[in-house]
Amino acid sequence: MASDLALKRARRTGPLISLVPMIDVMLILLVFFMVTSTYLNLDMIPAVKRQDQAGVAQSANIETVLIRLSADGVPVLNGKPQTPEALAAALGERIEAQPLAQVLLLPSGAAPTQSLISVMDIATRSGVERLRVIRLEARP
Repeated sequence: MASDLALKRARRTGPLISLVPMIDVMLILLVFFMVTSTYLNLDMIPAVKRQDQAGVAQSANIETVLIRLSADGVPVLNGKPQTPEALAAALGERIEAQPLAQVLLLPSGAAPTQSLISVMDIATRSGVERLRVIRLEARP
């Protein structure tokens, strides 16, 4: 009878591994990376192509304005750093004088994208219709 009263232990089947916490973490990471990543279609920014350069050279009577965008995001016009207000005023004067003036924007490789967009916005608000973003490439 004593053996009938002995407690019997159930055999351990091994640790239970639940996949629910892992799936929760993976979904949180997926949402995080989807929200923080940016998918830019860089073809939406107009750039000067080689065939366009020939057309620009033929129309020599049209004024061309070059705006450089420095690595810290400051626009430079005629060698002088410009504030957004001063840049808008200078572009507005040039467009009033010659409505078909072409504006070339040359950003530094280290320039923030937001600065590029801000300068493009300033130029558009100033009445610029012919705005081009150019990129210099090293020759092999």
